[in-house]
Amino acid sequence: MILNAGDLSGENRGRALEHLCESYWRPLYCYVRQRGQSEEDAKDLTQAFFARLLEKNTVEHANRERDKFRTFLLTSMKNFLSNEWRKASAEKRGGGKSAIPLESAAGETLFITSHVDDALRSTLRLSRSLGEHHPKNEDVQDRRIR
Repeated sequence: MILNAGDLSGENRGRALEHLCESYWRPLYCYVRQRGQSEEDAKDLTQAFFARLLEKNTVEHANRERDKFRTFLLTSMKNFLSNEWRKASAEKRGGGKSAIPLESAAGETLFITSHVDDALRSTLRLSRSLGEHHPKNEDVQDRRIR
């Protein structure tokens, strides 16, 4: 009966979906709680899982011969929780804001500029220390003092 829920044209689809939700809501809710979610988060995630399951008609992909339906649902729930965790993590990292592209050329320019500035400062210090003892610069320094 539950696999009839995946048949969009089936007459019993509504009843099958209702039966699906009634039969599997508690076990899936308990699974989410066991994964460490709070009571409210587990309710929200379980509800969102069923909403997505119905919206995307995921039940249609269940293979009667290959898996038990419970295994199919549990695997679907695991994938759903992984996707929700990724979304939540991405929001935390980026805060919902778009990233500002940083150009490596700008970083390289800053790096070179800071090294050039350091080299110029060193050269100026050296020339000042040498220049103070150079005879040509003595009258220049004397004029500055006056």
